[in-house]
Amino acid sequence: MKRVIRNSISIIVMWSSIFGPRSTADAAPAQSVVDGNTAFSLDLYAQLKSQPGNLFFSPYSISTALAMTYAGARGQTQKQMADVLHFPRGQQQVHSTFGELHRQFSAAGKQEGIQLNIANALWAHRGHPFLSPFLDLARGDYQAYLNQADFETEPEAARHEINQWVAGATKDKIQDILPPGSLDDLTRLVLANAIYFKGLWNTPFEKAETSSQPFYLSAGRQVQSPLMHRTDEVKYLANHDFQAVELPYKGGELAMVVLLPREKGDCGDLEERLSAALLARTLTQMKQQNVEIFLPRFKLESAFDLNATLGKMGMRDAFGSEADFSGMDGKRFLFISGVFHKAWGEVNEEGT
Repeated sequence: MKRVIRNSISIIVMWSSIFGPRSTADAAPAQSVVDGNTAFSLDLYAQLKSQPGNLFFSPYSISTALAMTYAGARGQTQKQMADVLHFPRGQQQVHSTFGELHRQFSAAGKQEGIQLNIANALWAHRGHPFLSPFLDLARGDYQAYLNQADFETEPEAARHEINQWVAGATKDKIQDILPPGSLDDLTRLVLANAIYFKGLWNTPFEKAETSSQPFYLSAGRQVQSPLMHRTDEVKYLANHDFQAVELPYKGGELAMVVLLPREKGDCGDLEERLSAALLARTLTQMKQQNVEIFLPRFKLESAFDLNATLGKMGMRDAFGSEADFSGMDGKRFLFISGVFHKAWGEVNEEGT
C-alpha cells in the first residue's frame, strides 16, 4: 500500500494599520475584484465578530495572500476558493487586477504625509520543483520576493527568517507571526503578505483638545477613554440607525471611514446589518458637511489562525487531502497547513 505524504503550504498575512482606498473602485477593469474583496471582507467579519473584545484585521492582506495561493489551485479547490473570496472565474483577471491594485496603492503611498508599503514574499523548499509559470506570476503580478529555505532539516531557522522579514516589512510592528511549531519538515511553501501604513490626517486633531470622557461599550457599560476632538468640513451621513464620517489622510487618496450606532450599545445591531450593499450606499450618500468629531485615541492588535474560519466559509478542500494545488508544482501533494494573520494599529491626534 502506497503511503502518500501531503506537503504543506503556510500563508501569513500582516497589517500594521488601517486604510481605505478612495480611487481604486473607479478603475473599471478592477471593479469586480474590488467588489469581491469588499464582499469577502464583510463575510469574514461576520465570522469573526462573535469573539470577545476588539476585532482588527485586514481583509485586503488576506485576499492578496490567498490570491497568490489561488494561482496554483485547480479543480474543486479553485472553485471553492473563488466562491469564498468572491473572485471572478478567470484566473488571469484576478491576478492582473491585484497587480493593478498594488500599483495604485504604491502610487498613493508616495504622497507627502503617507507611507504605504505592500510587500509579498514566497519561501519555497530548496529543491522542490515548483512550476515556472506559477513563480513568474508571483514575481510579476504580485511583485513577490522569491526565497529558498530548508524546511526539511531546519524548519525553526526558516521560521525565524520569515518572522524577521515580517518585522522588517512592518517597521517592527508585527513580531513573531509564525508561532513555534507552525512549520515542520513537510512544509514546502510559505506565502507572506505584509502591509505597513502610516498616514497623517489631512486635518490633525489638537492634543490640547483631547480629554478623558465616557466611552460606551454597551447601553449599561462605559469606560473612561481619551477622546480626540475637532470640528471639520468632511463627508458625513446621519440616519435613524447610525452616523458615518470619512476622515481623509494627506493627499486625499486614502481615508478612514467610521460608522457609529445612533443608540448606545447598538453596535451589535449595526454589525448584523453590515453588508457590501449598505457600505456602498453609505459611501455614496455621504455629503460634505461641517461636523463636530469625537474620536477615541487607541491601539489595537489581533492575531488569527484562519484555517477553521475559511473552511467553515466553504474553502474546505484547501486544508486537507482533497486539496489540488497542482498549478504550483504539477502534483497534488500540497495543501494549506496554516493561514496566519496579525494586525496592529494605532490612531492618535497626528494620524493612523
